[in-house]
Amino acid sequence: MSWQMAVVGALGAAQYQQQGAIGKYNQSIQERNAQVAEQQAEQIDKQKEFDIAQFDKEFVKLEGRQRVASAKAGIGFSGTALRIQRANAEEAQLQREIIEYNSKVAKSQALERANMFRVQGQMARQQARMAQLQTITSTGTSLLTMSSGSPFKTKPQSDIYSQANLSFARSR
Repeated sequence: MSWQMAVVGALGAAQYQQQGAIGKYNQSIQERNAQVAEQQAEQIDKQKEFDIAQFDKEFVKLEGRQRVASAKAGIGFSGTALRIQRANAEEAQLQREIIEYNSKVAKSQALERANMFRVQGQMARQQARMAQLQTITSTGTSLLTMSSGSPFKTKPQSDIYSQANLSFARSR
């Protein structure tokens, strides 16, 4: 084995290792992105609970102000006051459902992003494997063409000159 073949083989092996390391690194980055997206989904749940608690707190204040206003007006707690309280309760329930729905949508989007990051990581790893296969193929081809017993070896220069001389001689 000549020193050139050894260099080509060593460079091919180094490139193969680097491509594998790059693929693993890119996959780990995408996995970390997926974990961040999953944590965001958890935070969305916590934010939903907080938002509902804050809404309920404000709703209780609103109900209290409404009762005080009704009592000051001398309406009491019948008729119009009951209809207002009922409408407020229905609106409050609707707002709670909207908060729940929006949080479910945001959570599912975050989980979908996490899944996409994982798929991208797997694709990066597969691309690195394909690059490694290409490196092996090109290194092997280079080594085969450099070796003396290669079926791809070109004709020696002396054979080419002999044929050229023979053709020249026949033409005279």
